[in-house]
Amino acid sequence: MASLTSPATQGTPRLLKVRRGRETPGAGRAENRTKLTLYWLGGILATLVFLLPLAWSVLRSFQANEAIVASDPDVGDLFTFTTENFSALFSSDLDVLRSVGNSLVVAIGTAVLTAVIATLAGYGFGRFAFRGRNVLFGVVVVTMMVPFQAIITPLYLQMNAMGLTDSRLGLVLFYTTVNLPFGVFVMRNAFETIPAEIEDSARVDGAGTMRSLVSVLRPMLVPGMATSALYAFLASWTEFLGALTFLTDDRLYTLPLSLVNLQSGAYGAVNYGYLVAGAVVAMIPCVILYVALQRFYVAGLASGAVKG
Repeated sequence: MASLTSPATQGTPRLLKVRRGRETPGAGRAENRTKLTLYWLGGILATLVFLLPLAWSVLRSFQANEAIVASDPDVGDLFTFTTENFSALFSSDLDVLRSVGNSLVVAIGTAVLTAVIATLAGYGFGRFAFRGRNVLFGVVVVTMMVPFQAIITPLYLQMNAMGLTDSRLGLVLFYTTVNLPFGVFVMRNAFETIPAEIEDSARVDGAGTMRSLVSVLRPMLVPGMATSALYAFLASWTEFLGALTFLTDDRLYTLPLSLVNLQSGAYGAVNYGYLVAGAVVAMIPCVILYVALQRFYVAGLASGAVKG
């Protein structure tokens, strides 16, 4: 009995191993397909969440104000398009084009100034060892938790004493001050991801501090600088309260202030067609910059998350 059953019992484990080995690749492929399906499903849902409001705003911007505010709109009104909102928006009466120029000057100036100062400050925190460095950097990080609305009154008094109210330069300095802590945080982490041996090699070759920073380290700092600049641009492009506080001359109004003043009709009725068109105009630079600098922005935030 033992001799008759032993071959079968000896061969059974080997058959099981062969079967398991044959079933494992199929199970792995099924698991990969499931993960890929869930990945695409999550990506499509996230894309719809972000794109549908934008598409709806663009659609509404080409409709008349009567169709937008109608309580019971017809289906045909949704497919009746006109460029009246954009034509009136950039007419000489509203002069929104000047406000767009003011916003561009302020936002670009803030982005450039924030990126430069944050790079220099991050270089100091990341490369130089001095007493109280960690404490000082901690203070910089803590300031990110303080909303500027809480200190806007003393800021206004200080800027008014310096003659920087009703000035685009003063608004640039204000936005740079608000966005600088985040930029310093990102750039300090960006410097810490770069090996110090690279800078030591540049010094051996005769490069000074600024030459090493500009010529050697700059290509590796592009993600961090782009992150700081893009964050500062987006924050200053759509900011309203600071511009409302420090600007009183309508010739210096930025785009958010001009959009608030888009009122017509009796009792200051708001023309929502103009507002939606203005919101679409405000979206254009943000979308273009984010698409152009997306890979740098993600890389800069990732380095900050790892090294923070």
